[in-house]
Amino acid sequence: MPSHVSAPAVDPAVAPIRVPLLAWLLAVVALVVFYLLLQENGLVTTGAVAEYLHEFTHDGRHALGVPCH
Repeated sequence: MPSHVSAPAVDPAVAPIRVPLLAWLLAVVALVVFYLLLQENGLVTTGAVAEYLHEFTHDGRHALGVPCH
């Protein structure tokens, strides 16, 4: 009996993952919406909606370093 066991050869090259165009578009739209929500100071919405959105994301905005005052 041999003293060593051979394992199957593994190709060290890693093939790149192809990301569909729709995934890239959704990611860009999500980032734009995220940016607008973070920068919202009455530019997109007004009144009670803006106040609610501001207070809902207030602490997170400060944690991310986004000025809001």
